[in-house]
Amino acid sequence: MSDVTFPMARRRPLDPPDEATELRQQGAMHRMTYPDGHRGWLVTRYSAARAILAHPHFSNRQELSHPPLPSQLERVRMQRERKMPAGVFLRMDPPDHTRYRKLLTGQFTVRRMKALESRIEEIVNAHLDGMAAAGGPVDLVQMFALPIPSLVICELLGVPYEDRAQFQENSKLLLSLETKAEEAIAALGRVMAYLYGLIQRKRKEPSDDLLGGLIEGGELNDEELTGVSFLLLVAGHETTANMLGLGTYALLTNPDQLAAMRDDPSVVDNGVEELLRYLTIIHVGPIRTALEDVEIEGNLIKAGETVTLQLPAVNRDPSRFPDGDRLDVTRQAGGHLTFGHGIHQCLGQQLARAEMRIAYPALLRRFPGLRLAVTPEEVPMRSDMGIYGVHRLPVTW
Repeated sequence: MSDVTFPMARRRPLDPPDEATELRQQGAMHRMTYPDGHRGWLVTRYSAARAILAHPHFSNRQELSHPPLPSQLERVRMQRERKMPAGVFLRMDPPDHTRYRKLLTGQFTVRRMKALESRIEEIVNAHLDGMAAAGGPVDLVQMFALPIPSLVICELLGVPYEDRAQFQENSKLLLSLETKAEEAIAALGRVMAYLYGLIQRKRKEPSDDLLGGLIEGGELNDEELTGVSFLLLVAGHETTANMLGLGTYALLTNPDQLAAMRDDPSVVDNGVEELLRYLTIIHVGPIRTALEDVEIEGNLIKAGETVTLQLPAVNRDPSRFPDGDRLDVTRQAGGHLTFGHGIHQCLGQQLARAEMRIAYPALLRRFPGLRLAVTPEEVPMRSDMGIYGVHRLPVTW
């Protein structure tokens, strides 16, 4: 069989690309030709994806990987020349990754996220009040889905919320698959410069927040603190914002599932996990590179070969999630790979879950007549972004 290319085009907004589903039906792993000519692999089944994410001989370092999309080539080349900023531990391997991760794990415990819930409820209710005052139709992304996680992560980190426009604009440039390499590098520079300045101010005026605690701990220098701040800030608002927007779109186009999430509190926890699985907003990747020869399900991945996971297809694998192409908020959907698996599993997953568990039912109960203000086909999807979702979601009630 000839090599495949990374499947991106979604013919239906809530489903993986048809090509990815067809490949999953054929097998777990497929030879893939990368845009730079590298011959690596594409993974489309759950068991193989989980094994790779957990395997110690796969690296997450950007300088070793090959991007699966042509639009990423020049950006990755320029980033390699400049090197990954200190503190951006997502793209590191142990022992460097272990050091940063250990410092931050205590900040994102289930207990701490539980303690945050009352504040999240206040933030959610304030934005629902804002929607009610504005009257429909409104863009749910701008009035609800984006500001809630942005405000939560700003308060947790100690980033002034009034500065949000700057980092939201630049993070959008960074996550767009269509941003030119020079523009992406410049956007990264602007965010890093802002955060570096913020850390300088916090050194002079200590604060009772996550960044203040890391500064007081004294284990990270200013460059490392800047990189850690960047990673948490961008990941902390972009991912949950897109889950809130796309999740609401999914519920509005599946009225029976919406009714269950709205009317039955016992469904909410399962419903959040199911939306995470069903929607899988990680549009591209994860990507790993073999550090030595590794055999996965009878396939020999040679040292230096890059492996890209087609996560939307993986999370619909019927061998792990029977009838996986159906949205069922009562399903036991735990074990999905939306937050990853292994040492790089999302550090902020409990925060994201808390925000969604509170925001979805509060929105649906406050506006029981919530509906799209346009046809489903008119909602602009984020097919051009590394994190999938909706660009806008016009709603009324």
